[in-house]
Parts: sequence; structure tokens; C-alpha cells
Amino acid sequence: MDSGSRTLLLSPHCPASMASPKPKLKRPCCSSSPSPDPIPNPRVSNFTSNSNIDSILESLLALSDSTTSSALSLDLSFDRLLDSRASDSDKSDLIDRALRFGSVLLEAAKRSSRKRDSMHNAVVWALPPDLTIKVFSLLDTQSVCFAAATCSFFRKCSVDPTCYANIDLTSVIPKVNNAVVSTMIQRAGRSLQSLKLGLVPGPIAWTGCSQGLVYSIRNSTDASGISWNDKRSRQGKESSVLSRSCLALLSANGGGPGALLRSLHLYNIERMDNIALCGALSACPSLRDLEIIGLHVELRQTLESVSIFCPLIERLFFESSKTGRDDSLKLPTCSDLVNNCPNLSSLALRGFKLHDYKARTLVKGFRKLKYVDLSTSYSISGAFLKNLGGSAGGNLLEVLILRDCVHLKEVEVARFLSAVLAGDFKHIKHLDISNREGLASEGDWYRRCCSTSFIPVEQLLSERPELCIVAEFPAEGSYIEVEQMIGSGVLSDDISSPSLPSSHTSDRFINISESSYSSDQGSGNEDNQVASFEIYEESSDELDFVSG
Repeated sequence: MDSGSRTLLLSPHCPASMASPKPKLKRPCCSSSPSPDPIPNPRVSNFTSNSNIDSILESLLALSDSTTSSALSLDLSFDRLLDSRASDSDKSDLIDRALRFGSVLLEAAKRSSRKRDSMHNAVVWALPPDLTIKVFSLLDTQSVCFAAATCSFFRKCSVDPTCYANIDLTSVIPKVNNAVVSTMIQRAGRSLQSLKLGLVPGPIAWTGCSQGLVYSIRNSTDASGISWNDKRSRQGKESSVLSRSCLALLSANGGGPGALLRSLHLYNIERMDNIALCGALSACPSLRDLEIIGLHVELRQTLESVSIFCPLIERLFFESSKTGRDDSLKLPTCSDLVNNCPNLSSLALRGFKLHDYKARTLVKGFRKLKYVDLSTSYSISGAFLKNLGGSAGGNLLEVLILRDCVHLKEVEVARFLSAVLAGDFKHIKHLDISNREGLASEGDWYRRCCSTSFIPVEQLLSERPELCIVAEFPAEGSYIEVEQMIGSGVLSDDISSPSLPSSHTSDRFINISESSYSSDQGSGNEDNQVASFEIYEESSDELDFVSG
């Protein structure tokens, strides 16, 4: 190797290439310097803390096995803890902590109980949610609310809009306000199909029943059991809490909730007026069934709204809140209603000052009309029935109720029955000509006819056995004051209104000449007739009621 050369050749076999390797790191022994403390695991610490709490709670609950001894032991133990505190503030703090702990434990027990009940109902209840919703949709509104309060499973099912498609919030006493109605309508949304609101002082007047449902304090059927003298001083505590805005939500958001509404029944909502009702009807283009009883609204404006906004109407039931006072209906309104609502098959206009030519326009114009109720109409004499049986409007008539029409004449009823025997009114099955003052005579209006001798009973039974005629008149000469009748309960109890004849009674001819009907001697003129219905003039202020 050249001495001047600085190159060093390393060979693996050369001793110079045997370089010592790096020493490996050794594991520190126990005697080495201590390492930093490890970071505690929060899960482990929480588990340990929860385990301690569980053990403490289990020990506390174990004391409840023997009620008497545990209560005494807790009392003594708590007294000792209080005595061990030096200051009053420490003692007060201990008592507050004990109260908070007891409250927290009580709420935890209640929550767990509700959770277990809900899980139990969900497991035991055999129906799945979709079928449960279907069942709830068949219940009335109050039952759905009761079911929703039982458990969370039912509550989740009850929020479905179909459960509130048919809302019935009618009651005998005031217990529903505008907020409740709005909540129910919001839950239903566009699924709303029928809505019933207001105070019903008795059974709802189904088709064929002629009993008045106009609400008054004197004939209210509340559960308080107070006398009439007490009720006179309690005016304002008997009225509905619903106001004119209870139907406002039907026209909200472009009329969404009312768009598919098919049935609307309103009873004795004192604060309802023409504007509010017409606004609600304008949002219900699909309405088929409208029933209005005891509202302070005009007949003319209501029928105009129905004619404009509800062309699909099939049943119209309207009972005046002031019998014999409303003379607002005009002939053009009748014609518009006939032309715009051709599907009407059931018409009831009760308690209005309706003349014969208006009644004839309505009955003759509707080609599908089967049911007519003009009870307590003040001006009707029955002349509108002339030559009506062969026309398209009266040919399908099945039910005709002219109960307590003051001006109804005996000769017009006899002429109608002769037309029936002659073959007109082929579908008529039910006729009610009852009158608590008797029928008016042809020559002298003040002379009342209380006999049924003008009715050809045998001939009708022979030729029209399916026809049921109700003819209830007062006994000849038995006239008493109307106020005495009201006080004795004759009007409300004895004068029961018949319903439609059933299949097994339709072949009977009802002839009641001796009934409990009586009359005011001066009822042969309009003023006295109005006075005899003074009961409907009762009104009262709205009651501030908060529903429970």
C-alpha cells in the first residue's frame, strides 16, 4: 500500500472492519427513576363513580323493606347529622340537600314508571302503529285525547292528522274555547272532514226530528241542578266560551284546513256573526252538510254564502235563534240557491218568516229534494204545495214536516192529502202537520181547527199503507198560558217530536187528536206570536272559561 495514499480499504474480513455495533436500549428496571403519572381513563372513573352511586342508592332503598323501622332509623340518623353541624346555616343547607335529593329520587321513580308503562303498552298492545292510528280515527275527539294521555306510544299515534278528521267538540255545558278548537284544526290540517262545535242542550237533531235545539238559559240541561230563579241571576255563566273567531283557522293559509271539509255543525255560539260565518264558508268549497242552530246570523246572507261558496251542498239545516223574526230572505236569493246548488236533497229552514212563494221556489226548484222541514215557519199557509206533486221538484219528496206553522190552513192540508190519494207525491212516507194551536180555518184565521176528521184515514191506509202521518193537536177548548206550560214542563216533556218512521212502524197511521198541546188565546196575530217565543230572547255575556 502506498504510504502517500490516504485511501483506507475496509474488508469484512479485515480486523479493522469489525466495528462494535450500537448498544441496544435496555428496559428500565424497577429501581430506575420513576416515570410521569399515567392519564386516568374517564370511562373507568365514571364507571367507578356510578357503581358507588348504585351501591349507595341500593342501600338506601333496602331501608324501605321495613317501613316502620326504616322511617324511625332515618329520622334518628338525620337528627344526629343535624346535631353534628355547628352553625344554623350548615343545618339549613343539610335540610335543603335532603329535600333536593328526595325530589330528584321521586322524579326518577316516576319517570322510570312511565317508561315501563309505555314499554309495557307497546309490547302488550297487539296492533302496530298504522292500525292503531286507524282505530283512533274511528273514535270521537274526546276519546282520542284520553287515549293520548295514557302512554307515549298512544301519544305518538294520536298526533296523526287522520285521528282528527272528524272533530266533535259539542257539549251540554261550556268547556271548550277557541284555543282548543284551533289546536284540533291544526292537528287535522287538510285531513279535516267534519267539524261540530257549540252547546247542544239535548240530543242532536238528526234528520227527521223536529224538536228545537235553540239554546236558552231556561231550557238548558246543565248538571248544576240549579233552579230557574237562580239561572236568571247567573246569566253570563251559562253561555259558550266560543267566539266569532273560533272558525278563523279554516281560512288560514289559503283555506288549507277547510278545503276538504264536508260537514260543519254549529250550535248556539252566541258571538258568531254574519262576517265570521261567511268567511268560514268561503273556505269550504267541498262542504256537503251544513247545520246551523241558534246563531245570530241572517238567513239571507247565510244562504247567499252557501250559494256562492258551497255548490256541492247536499244537506242544509238552519234553525233561527229568534223564531218568526227573520224576514231577510228574498226571492233572488232562493233562485240563486236553487241554480247554484243542484245537489241539495235535504232542506230544513225552521223558525223563519218564510212565505209560501219563497217555499215553493225552493221546493220546486231542487230536483233531488227528498226531505223538507219548515217547522215553526210563521207565514206559511201550505199554499206552496199546490200542483207540486207532479213537478220535478216535489216528485221525489219523502219527508215533509210542517210542525207548529201558525198560519198552516186545514184546507191546504186536505188539498195535499187529496193530491196524495190522486197519485201525486208517490214517494212521500212521512208527513207531520202537528200544531199546538190547531190548524187555521179558511175563512177566519182566528178560528182554529183541532180535529182530525178532515183526514181520510181509511182511504190513506188502504191506498198508501207506507205513509206515516203525525197530527197532534190540542184538545178542543183547552187553552192555557204559554208561561204556565213552560213552568210545568209541558213543552219540554210532553210534546215529544217524532223521528222518521222506521221500517216496522212506517205502515202505521199516527192520529193523536188529544195531546198536551195548548195555546195562547191571543196567538192569532204576529205580535202575540212573537211574544210567545220570548224565551229565545234570553242572551248573556261571555263567560271567561279556561278549559281543563
